[in-house]
Amino acid sequence: MCGICGILNINGRAPVDEAALRRMNGLLRHRGPDDDGFLLEGPLGLAMRRLSIIDLAGGRQPVSNEDGSVTLVFNGEIYNYRELAAALKARGHKFSTASDTEVIAHLYEEEGENCVKKLRGMFAFALRDKKRGRLVLARDRLGKKPLYYCRKDGRLAFASELEALVSLDFVSREVDLRALDHYLGLQYIPAPFSIYKDVRKLPPAHTLAADASGIKLSRYWSLNAERAEFSGTFDEAKTAVREKLEEAVRLRLVADVPLGAFLSGGVDSSAVVALMAAQSSGPVRTFCVGFEEAEFSELPYAREVARRYSTRHTEIIVRPGIEDDLPLIARRYGEPFADSSAVPSYYVARETARHVKVALSGDGGDESFGGYPRYREIARLAWLDSLPGAAKKAVRALSELVPADSGGPGALSKLKRFAAGFDRPFHQRYFGTLAHFDEADKSRLYNAQTAAELGGDFTEPKRWIESFFREAARLDTANKLMYCDFNSYLPHCLMAKMDIASMANSLEARSPFMDHELIELAFSLPGGYKLSGSRGKHVLKEAVRDLLPESVLDREKKGFGLPAADWLGGRLRGYWEGMVLSDKAKLRRWLNQDYIREIQAEHLAGRKNNGRLLWSLLMLELWARENLR
Repeated sequence: MCGICGILNINGRAPVDEAALRRMNGLLRHRGPDDDGFLLEGPLGLAMRRLSIIDLAGGRQPVSNEDGSVTLVFNGEIYNYRELAAALKARGHKFSTASDTEVIAHLYEEEGENCVKKLRGMFAFALRDKKRGRLVLARDRLGKKPLYYCRKDGRLAFASELEALVSLDFVSREVDLRALDHYLGLQYIPAPFSIYKDVRKLPPAHTLAADASGIKLSRYWSLNAERAEFSGTFDEAKTAVREKLEEAVRLRLVADVPLGAFLSGGVDSSAVVALMAAQSSGPVRTFCVGFEEAEFSELPYAREVARRYSTRHTEIIVRPGIEDDLPLIARRYGEPFADSSAVPSYYVARETARHVKVALSGDGGDESFGGYPRYREIARLAWLDSLPGAAKKAVRALSELVPADSGGPGALSKLKRFAAGFDRPFHQRYFGTLAHFDEADKSRLYNAQTAAELGGDFTEPKRWIESFFREAARLDTANKLMYCDFNSYLPHCLMAKMDIASMANSLEARSPFMDHELIELAFSLPGGYKLSGSRGKHVLKEAVRDLLPESVLDREKKGFGLPAADWLGGRLRGYWEGMVLSDKAKLRRWLNQDYIREIQAEHLAGRKNNGRLLWSLLMLELWARENLR
């Protein structure tokens, strides 16, 4: 697990700026405090920081093949590297290390860019192909490992984090207003956008090849293309899910350093811990984060699982006094990021890193197996699509009877937003359950200059979400919803959150539910296997029923976010106002503070829960103060 960066002068003439490359690499030190490595070869420079996990002595980078024609720097873990290495050795390849990184160099000799199709794991890498005179960048199928790049003035630069990339003199920090519009609509900025006009994210499941002729992006995997229909019974599906999950956990236990697990007390993380315990020789180290507010805390459920499996359990309590840490968290993300669970994720990763170097998590189970309450509520109402227009308008009118102060992130408020758009197409209604600031909000939130520069069109986030429903047109309703989140919220929000929270603390996070073979299996199943009446994750829960307490299996899912609505109306109110409403607030360059005062007043008066909107504004301001000159 590492941070990587590099610079290529595409015209092939000028040597790379070594000082600039070393400065970039230094800014990635938290991702890999154990070691660093460089390749400086005329117009190309590659660099990396290493967090040593596998082959501690021999796994230094950059790594090359036998004749040095292929050299790479790598961030991630390849879980099937031993099988790949054995096959490559049988074909005559000579290995000089026992690391998973070297496998990629030899596999590239055999397969070229298609080598990524055989990798089972999480990765971002940069590979110098000396014979073909090109640089290849690649990112894993699911977007677990980030990679930012900038092509400008005959140069291509890349890095694992934005802070390193924008340290280069030729990379501008001019804000991309389209990216800002996505952020305010969704709470995150999806690839290929970044907050800066000069910088793009390599999308998940893509490679980028650069040579003297230019750069070319290619997609090598998509869930839609790989999806097959499962033809077996429910019991056969249950068995297949259990076997594939056991395998995914087993593969992620390979390490030469201590491992632990994040244990939230939900089905996904609890199942991972149970399967770890069955495959481990000693007690599993588990870590849980909670809050003093009981309605937000899952600590009791995590304790129950920890007792059942005799884990060495550690709890972390997050309290309102987080002001000193918020600027650092905002800076680490490199761009605005408003998922409030970033804060508890950062704290649990920080504590976990004091004890182990690798932690397994339950990320990905909700999007593949139907864990979010909104899936069940919306799927149950799908039949109403067949109603005539007048009836749909009546449903919309009835939604107005839901109390206005339920406008927060809970299931009732999401259902209200969904029903309020009932006379609109299905995908537009679903966007209503996701949106933070919608188009009507933005028309008042943006100042005149921002609105003009965006051409008065604030619908791009909604159109992006709609595109996934078009791709999923042949799927049943439940799988449509999961497909949308799998391609949007999961890679661009949750995976970004976990990568930054863990790597900011020099910790590697592994997610068995993010195994692409498990995901392909999950999406081959009928929606009814996953959503059964009022029960989400039906097939998964039955697959692990013998492992977990009933109290964990059948309880309602809780969110992992902060009690931000309460805190922003109480102990964090003064801090928020000092940041967002200050005359020196940087967000004034884009936003209308009069409207911001209105939504805060609504929140404080209890007329509407605007907690997540206020949190979005706070994180935007903190990012701007930390990153904009």
